[in-house]
Amino acid sequence: MSIIEMTRKLGAAIQQDERYIRYAKAKLANDNDEELQKAIGEFNLIRMQMDGELSNEERDEEKIKELNEKLRNVYSSIMSSNAMVEYNTAKVEVDKMMNEVNTLLSLCLEGEDPETCEIPAACTGSCSTCGGCH
Repeated sequence: MSIIEMTRKLGAAIQQDERYIRYAKAKLANDNDEELQKAIGEFNLIRMQMDGELSNEERDEEKIKELNEKLRNVYSSIMSSNAMVEYNTAKVEVDKMMNEVNTLLSLCLEGEDPETCEIPAACTGSCSTCGGCH
């Protein structure tokens, strides 16, 4: 079996992992949440307005302050929504899993035994004992 074929099998195994399944469901829920998507659209429009205002030679500082406040409020609303909280929580777990996979691969590339190499429990601050950043 080639490296690419084994990688495809690893990809399939990752997609069967409960952390990935939770992440995929949360992502789909976000994509289908009309209220959340509306808020994200509003955020993007305000950000474009802010960018336009910031690029003006004659800046209206009061308008920038107002847009910045709106931007913060919409961002806060987005990030505190149940769907986004679930998505971010699930994404952290998937990212952690992928960091572990990458660390194991890095250890193997450094000559460690694939059957026995261990992921360091925590960052010691010494890169010489590290298989990769978290």
